Amino acid sequence: MAGRLAERAIILTGAAGGIGRVYAPRLAREGARLALVDLDAGGLAAVAAACRGLGAEVVELVTDVSAPPAARAAADEAAARMGGVDALVNNAALFSTLPNRPFEEIPPEEIERVLAVNVLAPFVLCQAVAPHLRRRGGGKIVNVGSGIILSGTPGLAHYVASKGAIFALTRALARELGPDRITVNTLAPGFTLTDVLRARDDQPVEGSRRSRALARDETPEDLEGTLVYLLSGDSDFVTGQMLVVNGGNTFW
Repeated sequence: MAGRLAERAIILTGAAGGIGRVYAPRLAREGARLALVDLDAGGLAAVAAACRGLGAEVVELVTDVSAPPAARAAADEAAARMGGVDALVNNAALFSTLPNRPFEEIPPEEIERVLAVNVLAPFVLCQAVAPHLRRRGGGKIVNVGSGIILSGTPGLAHYVASKGAIFALTRALARELGPDRITVNTLAPGFTLTDVLRARDDQPVEGSRRSRALARDETPEDLEGTLVYLLSGDSDFVTGQMLVVNGGNTFW
């Protein structure tokens, strides 16, 4: 398949739902070879089938990335089955199912789970994938963050903290991996209407819409082009950055 990502072997976590379910077909249309990772076997199979229907080579890996041994094993299996890895997209995260509540009321076990999925998993996956990228002579890591760190939205302190950590990790790894020609960047969506969020009635949809310079809802499709840019050769001299895609809700 021709495209901006032709023949690139890309690992995408959180591929079965939310924004990941939109990212995967776009990467397939751009010619990427995909290792799709998610804990939801049924959802993953559906997304993988859609990508194969677009002509992509797809590896399905049903994995809980918050468990470090499983995350490392998934990265190694993806590399073995695709003959190497060119890029990693750390997209898996806990957000849409989290209730809004004051930080004093967030139970420790929920904080630990958010940090395990949103911070520990990307960290471990970067560790696991870096040797494979070095063997390629370089590559790309895209950590999906959130524009919420710019606004400090109340009610989700653990989520905000986790995405702040992701941007800090991005900057640290950009320095460490730069000599290996590996770029590391953060893609930071605004409040994005996924299927899960559309089904909830406690989300600030109208307020979010009015707050933007581009006064409309943000959809997963609004993020595709920026992700492709960060994975393509067009961004080879861009690293350690956070690209905020939020329709002008906040300016970075």
